[in-house]
Amino acid sequence: MPVPQRNNNTGNSARNNRREQSNKTQQTRVNDRIRAPRVRVVTAEGDQLGIMPTREALARAKDMGLDLVEVAPNADPPVCRLIDYGKFKYMLAKQQKNNKTKAVRMKEVKLRIGTDVNDYNVKMARTEQFLDHGHKVRFQLRFRGRENAHQQMGLEVMAKVVEDMRTMARVDQPAKLVGNTVGMVLAPLPANQRVKKFKKYEEEGFDAEDEAFDAEDED
Repeated sequence: MPVPQRNNNTGNSARNNRREQSNKTQQTRVNDRIRAPRVRVVTAEGDQLGIMPTREALARAKDMGLDLVEVAPNADPPVCRLIDYGKFKYMLAKQQKNNKTKAVRMKEVKLRIGTDVNDYNVKMARTEQFLDHGHKVRFQLRFRGRENAHQQMGLEVMAKVVEDMRTMARVDQPAKLVGNTVGMVLAPLPANQRVKKFKKYEEEGFDAEDEAFDAEDED
């Protein structure tokens, strides 16, 4: 009578998936390995140099004695940073080690339909700092009085936040209207993919770890 054969496909498949995932997380395109024809270039300090052909970006990096490192491959166009790749890998490893010891908290940012441009920019700068510390951020927008007749505008504000934070975060909980409040939660991208857009609006002395900015009831 034939001896039944064990099916090892499941185990092999799981190992292969883990190996493939590991390879994906380790792959960072640098210099000539960057495939996109055009990229958005930022400096090591986060200053944006704009969108340009990849060849031009590579030439700039070479002239500066730096590397062109793709830090947000899923953006359109991909975001690349002008940095020393060796130092980048060292700092990334150090940051990942530090993040393991930090408790991830839920921070909260409150918005209004009528939030003025400067106030919005400051709130987005705070959001980037929260995310850069590895925390999730919950947004709340509450309608008051006549604003309840224009609730779609609240969802549009949340959509703008998602677009503005696309190089820093992913949507953890999509915008949802409950009663007179729209809520949404963003979670940080991996550290090596984060690129700040609102750095120039950061407040001097602002502490992203301050418990005063924690959400009142964490999910």
